[in-house]
Amino acid sequence: MVDVSNHKLVPDHTVLDAEELEDVLEEYNIRETDLPKIKRADPALPDDAEIGDVIKITRDSRTTDQAVVYRLVVE
Repeated sequence: MVDVSNHKLVPDHTVLDAEELEDVLEEYNIRETDLPKIKRADPALPDDAEIGDVIKITRDSRTTDQAVVYRLVVE
């Protein structure tokens, strides 16, 4: 079986800890449930990601070097 999370075209996926999550929610003035969703079954997720976690996805960008997005892990 191929581990797609290690593929060079898959952006970095990182589970946020409670402090980082609080900072993000405060910065954007939102709740966790306002975030876009990502399914737990997504093969790009880290193995330690659980339902209810928030994932930070860092993609390469032509205009800003890196683009950061956040996703809430759902069933």
